[in-house]
Amino acid sequence: MSHAIRFHAPGGPEVLRWEEVAVGDPAPNEARVRHHAVGLNYIDIYHRTGAYPVPLPSGIGLEGAGVVEAVGSAVTELKAGDRVAYAGGPIGAYAEVRNMPADRLVKLPDAIDFKTGAAMMLQGMTAQYLLRRTCRVEPGDTILIHAAAGGVGLIVCQWAKALGATVIGTVGSDQKAALAKAHGCDHTIIYTRENFVERVKEITSGKGVRVVYDSIAKDTFMGSLDCLRPLGMMVLFGAASGPAPLLDSGELAKRGSLFFTRPTLFTYIAQRSDLLAISGELFDVVTAGKVKIEVNQSYALKDAAQAQIDLVARKTTGSTVLLP
Repeated sequence: MSHAIRFHAPGGPEVLRWEEVAVGDPAPNEARVRHHAVGLNYIDIYHRTGAYPVPLPSGIGLEGAGVVEAVGSAVTELKAGDRVAYAGGPIGAYAEVRNMPADRLVKLPDAIDFKTGAAMMLQGMTAQYLLRRTCRVEPGDTILIHAAAGGVGLIVCQWAKALGATVIGTVGSDQKAALAKAHGCDHTIIYTRENFVERVKEITSGKGVRVVYDSIAKDTFMGSLDCLRPLGMMVLFGAASGPAPLLDSGELAKRGSLFFTRPTLFTYIAQRSDLLAISGELFDVVTAGKVKIEVNQSYALKDAAQAQIDLVARKTTGSTVLLP
């Protein structure tokens, strides 16, 4: 009998339980994966609290890396022994072993270890679609990324810098500012003591940035709009401080015909061909050394509640993994 973290009602970290679970043989289109590492992401908090409701009782977690133990009768792209990684549904990655739809798994290159694989898929593929698809960053662009020392933030900083962009990032402390700068962030703004809108205008000589990548929402949303140049794009991809205020489309007009989008990774990787393309480009930039995945914290899988507490308290930097 294997174990998994499950919850039976929405709530605080205390609702997470370490339970025995039975994992049967994979269905025809599934593969059974034994996890070597599991990724921790802010969306896990949304699921646990009910901000993003899921049918209960439920497992939790959307990202992992491990080895295929068995495949269903209809699976042709994978075999037992393959190293794989994934990000996205179905929910339930906080588990020692699980069955997964085989078309949601990608083969993990030998050059990438399991911890890195589990830490990079959701955040790294998010960075890929943000920078290469939602708003394709070009040499000479100036961008703003909030939470620049977080998991997505550190990847965006490195990747955008490799693309030739000037990167402005907001962070919560001097320590996080140093970390972001070490990963390609040209200008850091410590939001706890600086007005980020004023600083962006100062850095850009009043012009504003081409794109803002905002995963904070409530506390930053309107300010983010004020940081954009005319025809700039506001990309809201999370809500760490709570939901963004309702947007009057007139606000976009009066600030210079701005664009606004609320993308999700799951739309961008819904088709297997897109999943393979996005993950493939991510693997390429990591193996080429252009992007380094910072796994700065690890916890035992059974201690997932504490890991989530630390994530919400902003005690973590870079990526965090849970180890079965």
